[in-house]
Formats: sequence, C-alpha cells, structure tokens
Amino acid sequence: MKRAKIFFTDLDGTLLNSRKQVSPEDKAAVLEALEQGCRIAVNTGRPLPAVLPLLERTGLNRQGCFAVTYNGGLIYDCGSGETLYKKTLPRMYVRHIFQEAEKQDLYVQTYDSQSLICRRYTEETRLYCEASAIGWREDPDLLNHLREDPVKAVAIDYRNPGRLCAFRSQLEPWAAGKVSMYFSSEFLLEFVSQGISKGGAVRFLCGRLGISPEEAVAAGDAENDIPMLQAAGIGAAVANAAPEVKAAADWTSERDCDHSAVSQILHRFLL
Repeated sequence: MKRAKIFFTDLDGTLLNSRKQVSPEDKAAVLEALEQGCRIAVNTGRPLPAVLPLLERTGLNRQGCFAVTYNGGLIYDCGSGETLYKKTLPRMYVRHIFQEAEKQDLYVQTYDSQSLICRRYTEETRLYCEASAIGWREDPDLLNHLREDPVKAVAIDYRNPGRLCAFRSQLEPWAAGKVSMYFSSEFLLEFVSQGISKGGAVRFLCGRLGISPEEAVAAGDAENDIPMLQAAGIGAAVANAAPEVKAAADWTSERDCDHSAVSQILHRFLL
C-alpha cells in the first residue's frame, strides 16, 4: 500500500463509543493525523444536521475534513462549507417504503435539511434523536408535504429488530434497480438511492481530491461499512464489529470502540 493520505471513519460503534462520545485518545490521534497532512472523512449513515455539531466539538470543522453523510448520499466539505455531492431518493419510492412499512406496523422516518420527519412521534423517534442529537418534526401528512426528494429514509425497530430483516426481504424484489438497503445497526434499516454506498463515497471523494483509493484507510463496524472497507486500500474493522464486517476487513483491531480503537488503527497505518 502507498502511504495513506486519507482516513475514512464510521461514527457510531467506531469513532463514537457506547456513550456517543469521542475518547480523548481517539481525538488526539485524529487531530495528529490531520496535522501531518492526512485528510479526515467521517463516513456515516447519520444525516448532515446531526454530524456538523459533533465535528465542531471534535475540532474537525476545518480545512482537510469532510463529512460523508446519509450512507454516502451527501458529501460535505467541512472547510469550505460546500456540498460536493448529493443524490436523493425519489419521493415516489419514499411513499412506497412508508406505505409498506405501515402495513407491518413498522416505524419509518425521513429527513429534510434541518431535522428528521416522522408521521407520528414514537419511542423510536425519542431514542433515535437522543442517540443522534438531531431535532424532529411530526407531520401526519408528510408524504404530501415533502418539498423535495430526501436523501434517505430509515425503518427502525428497537424492540424486535428481526422484523426489519423480514421487511428487507419483502422489499427486495421491488427495490431491485431502484433502492439500496443497508443495516447501519441491527435496529436501523436504511434506504438510499440505488448505487449509493459508503464505498462509492470513498471512490468519489478520493477522485475529487486526486488521491488513489489505495492510499485510503477506512474503519467501521456495521454492515453498511463493508463497501467502505472494501473500497479503501486498507479496511480495518474495530473489535466490536459484526462478524461479516471482520470477514470483509483487511485487519481487525484488538481494541473496541470503548477503548479507542480508532487511535490503534491510526497508529498502525498512518501515524
């Protein structure tokens, strides 16, 4: 592998510990890599409004830092404030996802540029907002009120996540060629436009910056991170990663997200 020039990291379960915080050790390692000229890209399923305050607290709202959000649906330059890439999910598809989910009594939400939007506020809304630090808006008629196509929709079930697996299987024939579906955790089934992935974001951002993907290191823990790990020259799974993520990775850290796994990855491959 060539000398790494960019580091892509997932947030939840990777850079963020189980308390949704960045450890001092991880923060120091990320900032050291940045000071050495490495670009840093947070690569997450979270929406942009939930990511920007976290980047500000971590000191990553500056030149050389990027936010890949909505599982690759929107890529943002933290230094310039410019949106580099955005691909939305057609409203007709969002409508179908909502209607089919509600037949199964599954909670679904989508987003605008400022907050999440749900048809009714539930325990799923509360828990998601607490974990992601994002505002919410309830609109029973949101499917008719969306002013533009959103980037993503999410089905959530914190009590019986197995229902989400069944829901994905049910939608697969309809989704083929239209929508990509990923689990960002066992409780969150994400829907984005066909072909959108964290791996696609790695290739796009590297191309934009004139960096070979072989010069990228990526870290993650969940199913939606697999395309990112496979696209980068080195794909590292954290110790708490799902088995299928470890199987797809080039290397697995000894540390988990609660013991500064990102710092270990950076010191092994970049610093």
